[in-house]
Amino acid sequence: MATIDGRPAQYGISLKQLRELMEHRGREGVAMICEFGGIHELCKKLYTSPNEGLSGSKADEEHRRETFGSNIIPPKPPKTFLTLVWEALQDVTLIILEVAALVSLGLSFYKPADEDAPVLQEEEEHHGWIEGLAILISVIVVVIVTAFNDYSKERQFRGLQNRIEGEHKFSVIRGGEVCQISVGDILVGDIAQIKYGDLLPADGCLIQSNDLKVDESSLTGESDHVKKGPDVDPMVLSGTHVMEGSGKMIVTAVGVNSQAGIIFTLLGAAVDEQEAEIKKMKKEAKKASKQANKSLTGESDGRTPMKGSQTQAQASSQRQPVSEGTKSESDGNHVPQSSSTSAPAETGHKKEKSVLQAKLTKLAIQIGYAGSTIAVLTVIILIIQFCIKTFVIDEKPWKNTYANNLVKHLIIGVTVLVVAVPEGLPLAVTLSLAYSVKKMMKDNNLVRHLDACETMGNATAICSDKTGTLTTNRMTVVQSYICEKLCKVLPTLSDIPQHVGNLITMGISVNSAYTSNIMGGQNPGDLPIQVGNKTECSLLGFVQALGVKYQSIRDEIPEDKFTRVYTFNSVRKSMGTVIPRPNGGYRLYTKGASEIIMKKCAFIYGHEGTLEKFTRDMQERLIREVIEPMACDGLRTISVAYRDFVPGKAALNEVHIDGEPNWDDEENIMSNLTCLCVVGIEDPVRPEVPDAIRKCQRAGITVRMVTGDNINTARSIASKCGILRPNDDFLILEGKEFNRRIRDTNGDIQQHLIDKVWPKLRVLARSSPTDKYTLVKGIIDSAVSENREVVAVTGDGTNDGPALKKADVGFAMGIAGTDVAKEASDIILTDDNFSSIVKAVMWGRNVYDSIAKFLQFQLTVNVVAVIVAFIGACAVQDSPLKAVQMLWVNLIMDTLASLALATELPTPDLLLRKPYGRTKPLISRTMMKNILGQALYQLFIIFSLLFVGDLILDIESGRGQELNAGPTQHFTIIFNTFVMMTLFNEINARKIHGQRNVIEGLLTNPIFYTIWIFTMISQVLIIQYGKMAFSTKALSLDQWLWCVFFGIGTLVWGQLITSVPTRKLPKILSWGRGHPEEYTDAMNLGEERFDSIDSDKKPRAGQILWIRGLTRLQTQISVPLRVIRAFRSTLEDLNERRSMHSLHSLRSPRTGMPLGVGHPLYNFNLLSPNYNKHQHQQQQQPPPQQQHNQSSAPLPLDISYIDEDPQQQRTLHNGRTTSVNISGSASTTQSKRVPGLSPGFSEIAHTLQQQVRSNQNETHHSNGQNETRI
Repeated sequence: MATIDGRPAQYGISLKQLRELMEHRGREGVAMICEFGGIHELCKKLYTSPNEGLSGSKADEEHRRETFGSNIIPPKPPKTFLTLVWEALQDVTLIILEVAALVSLGLSFYKPADEDAPVLQEEEEHHGWIEGLAILISVIVVVIVTAFNDYSKERQFRGLQNRIEGEHKFSVIRGGEVCQISVGDILVGDIAQIKYGDLLPADGCLIQSNDLKVDESSLTGESDHVKKGPDVDPMVLSGTHVMEGSGKMIVTAVGVNSQAGIIFTLLGAAVDEQEAEIKKMKKEAKKASKQANKSLTGESDGRTPMKGSQTQAQASSQRQPVSEGTKSESDGNHVPQSSSTSAPAETGHKKEKSVLQAKLTKLAIQIGYAGSTIAVLTVIILIIQFCIKTFVIDEKPWKNTYANNLVKHLIIGVTVLVVAVPEGLPLAVTLSLAYSVKKMMKDNNLVRHLDACETMGNATAICSDKTGTLTTNRMTVVQSYICEKLCKVLPTLSDIPQHVGNLITMGISVNSAYTSNIMGGQNPGDLPIQVGNKTECSLLGFVQALGVKYQSIRDEIPEDKFTRVYTFNSVRKSMGTVIPRPNGGYRLYTKGASEIIMKKCAFIYGHEGTLEKFTRDMQERLIREVIEPMACDGLRTISVAYRDFVPGKAALNEVHIDGEPNWDDEENIMSNLTCLCVVGIEDPVRPEVPDAIRKCQRAGITVRMVTGDNINTARSIASKCGILRPNDDFLILEGKEFNRRIRDTNGDIQQHLIDKVWPKLRVLARSSPTDKYTLVKGIIDSAVSENREVVAVTGDGTNDGPALKKADVGFAMGIAGTDVAKEASDIILTDDNFSSIVKAVMWGRNVYDSIAKFLQFQLTVNVVAVIVAFIGACAVQDSPLKAVQMLWVNLIMDTLASLALATELPTPDLLLRKPYGRTKPLISRTMMKNILGQALYQLFIIFSLLFVGDLILDIESGRGQELNAGPTQHFTIIFNTFVMMTLFNEINARKIHGQRNVIEGLLTNPIFYTIWIFTMISQVLIIQYGKMAFSTKALSLDQWLWCVFFGIGTLVWGQLITSVPTRKLPKILSWGRGHPEEYTDAMNLGEERFDSIDSDKKPRAGQILWIRGLTRLQTQISVPLRVIRAFRSTLEDLNERRSMHSLHSLRSPRTGMPLGVGHPLYNFNLLSPNYNKHQHQQQQQPPPQQQHNQSSAPLPLDISYIDEDPQQQRTLHNGRTTSVNISGSASTTQSKRVPGLSPGFSEIAHTLQQQVRSNQNETHHSNGQNETRI
């Protein structure tokens, strides 16, 4: 019998059986597993061990891959370069040019026999074909450049997607060791550890679980979280989110065989079919419209729904097994619900555009209109003049060769249009964004949604978490209170009574996620590496510092021995683990925020480890004299407690049981605890944060801290960071007080009440994710400030999803963030550091400025080229700038200039100005002054050269030349001067805020000066050697010097323009002012125009002409968006990120504080009615107070005793002003599900389905809607 790695090659279960197994749910699933002999028997059939996992040998892994497949869903192949070339050729303006060039080429070879051609012209005839060919070559260059840009962009985003995919790691057990492997390497038979916040990468069956709840809405559409467990519902599916708890599963299906993979594959097939059907429908609709216009509606109405329902039926039939095993009441709801719920979300999202895009789209449309009008007028005027001169004045008869003249006029007109339509705009936007995104990766910002990059430049408020973002998230226990002894240095095990020491080390080692570990540094001198939840790591470090190996305790009590685990959730705010006692009975260990655990304690170990009753007075004294001073030092306080359940005679702090207690009666189980210790954990402020916050404040951005931590800890850290400044008028609120202030008597949130709070609010402590969402929504919806606030938010927990979605820019933590938070975010901070947000602001402002620079440059060229061509056509019957020359100018100003100006690096000066705001005009008065000023100078020079240049420079005039006359030096000088002025104006365009020094920083941008020098050399070659192809004649050195002199003149003229005071100019000169909402019509243009297949009113060619340029902007930005959105963005080692028992999420908004330290428990009376009067006084107190606490202690600094003599303790801390109201009760904040969130696979699925359906709906209803289309 064949063997692999010492085991039989034939598995005890086939791929087909496993697929069938995963189609069952709930009780059916349990029954199916029992049919296979139970979960342990299933592990045996797959040759794996629940505790040891797979062996990890290469042969075994390879065999599993061959048998059950790998965990990769093959992506759609990328477009080939030729496909992109073909797409670029579809541009209508280019097609017109190609046709005109071909006609021109054909006519140049056409010699009618009956004509007596003058001898003079014969020489010229040889060159007649050159211009046509030159235009064709120019078109080919433009097409290849466009296709190459698209190709490199696609490659860049594929690379990004592969990186994101490759860095999504997952915890599995292999060879008895927990290791992190890439999601693509997960195999059938792997034992995976799953925990709160995970996005499941494969299907599996649960071996063991603790309080596990999963959000399956992405697959089934059911919004309720599904409780999972080996005895309840053991099936967990890929693409679903773990919302609570933890567990261990055996992987049973990967890749295309998993539930998400099956739907994904089906969807791909369905979409292809749908596309084929839509093409077929278009053809049929055309045929039908020829026969009878009326039958059009019937045709589309009759067919589309049939196809839609067919595909829907197909999809639901394929997905039916998904819902088969669910409870009967939810049967049949799954598929329709998922599609209907996602529909509005998707369509809504499709229309959303950033402010900049909206303004650019509108601008491009207006330029398109103006350009089209002038182009048409140019052609009409040229043709009328030619006809009048030839047929009326000269009274010549029609000759076939005259067709050539008409084609030449058409080419000039089309060229004017090419120059007028700013198709470089989309390129500039895409390049600027793509370049910024690439560079931002180096600054630890992974951008998931491109427009977030630009929005960040306008941010006016940042709501930041504390732990890990403002602080280092490297936690260490620095103070402890054990057996009435307060130690400000770490105690040794000999200082603690033995039985108490054993309980503490056991309680911490067992009651923390087994994924939290402390590893040795890579080099001998390095600090140890904290893996998993940082707060748990600090406690494990405390155990190690006591001289105990926590791993040996864990080895004695593996997870499968746990009787019950109470994982963190937003109501519980603490964590507990129940283990069996060696002599019978059970022991519960629990840990959490000190105030929360204290309330549940009835006993405490006193002096020398004697057990004492823990009275209310003692609790108050402990909070006042231990916990508060620690919090005022910026420490987070955690308490560890336990309780014993014994079958025999119970001691004072034990409880007698006859059978197994009712573990679901959590309130009773978690009461009458015995307090073991209180520890103070320090999380130092990141050294670079205070400076980063100062930069934000200088840049007009308000930073607020939203934390789940204790109010004293929050205030201390906020003061150290610089969020609280000594003389500012600010508020520090707890979540409870915040809710009291913003709700009316009925408990409803009122915007006018939020408006009274948020402007002064700087710290929100003890806040829940719901409070965070409320604050963000309140600031965004507020009308208090002149411009709408643009809010950025950081978050890491699953519950932060709604706030991240609501914010204008959501930042998820790359290290500590859960998959759910990342899914909801726009940018992922790969180092969880606040200073990276400041870099994002800088890049955002830089994007806005880069595009403004390009606009300033391009509009000058546009205005000049169009006016020169138009007036030249009217006055000289010929455009001074020939078609090929204009195409070259177009290439300079579009592709090359957008590359040069869009790749300027950000400078620190960007942070010295206030945010632009959403209503800031796109083209400011300063920019308009530069555009019009430079245009006037250039037009003056060009028209002077056109009309008197031949006299001044003593050369032959180029005006009034015959059609086939060769190029003249006169017109060559005009072309050369125009390009020189354009090139030197490109240097002027680098500054848009009226700075005088336009050269500054020029050498820091190699792309700019390389392109500039390349363009200059190309221009010299074109002038000297271009001849007929470029309609140029070589110039002498004198003539070159004149051209360069006029070019440098733009720099001097630019200094004069800068001297004109901008404020004196009328505001009407700025463009793009007003609210972004005004641009919505323009924004929808590109998408809506072509949605309808059968629309009666087809867009006119003129519209297509310029819409084509604009839609490129939309497609170029939406392609990468779709690519990125489709993949789950997990960035750093899961080790570095989260703990199995979801401890870290206890930090609600993201304090990193396990166990509820992040939540309102006590109402600290910081907010007395006359709070505002004494505000400054109070805010400044904590730092001196801390010094006072430490310096005035009558006992040695490191150890003080807290015993029966309260007087002594009062003198110890008499500097305190903060009083505590112990009557507060724990607030129960319901955890909120992230609405509309779905993982990568399903998101693609829903998006595609909706697009397909919306296409069909457009088809049915187009007739009813076409009146509203332009």
